[in-house]
Amino acid sequence: MGMTKIAVFGLLAAGVAAALVAAPASAQALKVSVDGVESGKMIPTKHGFCMPAAQGHVGPGPDISPHISWSKGPAGTKSYAIILHDTDSPAEQREKMNKEGETLTSAVPRRDFFHWILVDIPADVTSIAEGAESNARVPHGKPATPAAAGGVRGLNDFTKVTATNDALKGQYYGYDGPCPPWNDENIHHYHFTVYALSVPTLGLGKEFDAAAALAAMKDKTLAQGELPAIYTTNPDKGAVIPK
Repeated sequence: MGMTKIAVFGLLAAGVAAALVAAPASAQALKVSVDGVESGKMIPTKHGFCMPAAQGHVGPGPDISPHISWSKGPAGTKSYAIILHDTDSPAEQREKMNKEGETLTSAVPRRDFFHWILVDIPADVTSIAEGAESNARVPHGKPATPAAAGGVRGLNDFTKVTATNDALKGQYYGYDGPCPPWNDENIHHYHFTVYALSVPTLGLGKEFDAAAALAAMKDKTLAQGELPAIYTTNPDKGAVIPK
């Protein structure tokens, strides 16, 4: 795959204000665990939409969704929601992304990019198996099929960033993993967040995105937990190029 096709993977679409992601101060805490991911450490490349490559800097990743689990929510929990987002999406200078001879410096303004939106998870479910939400990278996106563990999948932001690329454009439901630009000075920070909600369903129907999900969760969050992690495809920042 040439750079003109993979460059779009690093593009980061308009995000939702960080304040929307936070639960009320009164919300209790959930403990969130992701197999193979330590708090603040690197996400394994098997979970990436793209990964470092010896030729062309970056290439397709396995895009396998991770095994995620969380502690039981407080009394009154009727459903859960999962949101995975990157807070280091370049908000400007996107034309430099994955371009030879260019660098996205740490001074470039950043915004949110949403990789996984899953809501209406039944209250008796506190884990999702590896590969249940994605077992491969699928050009044009995965369909809005019912989630294996229950729940309703939302559209992630690859739907936006591939919209003008005929080889990739489509509706990307559920999980699609990290794919930051290989020429970014910033290591990208990812947040696996689980919400315990007071309603069994957010009533979002089809074709909703993170903004709609987060707006619907307002005043319904009983507890929230987060596992922070990082990912990069830049060898200068710790990316390991496969031999």
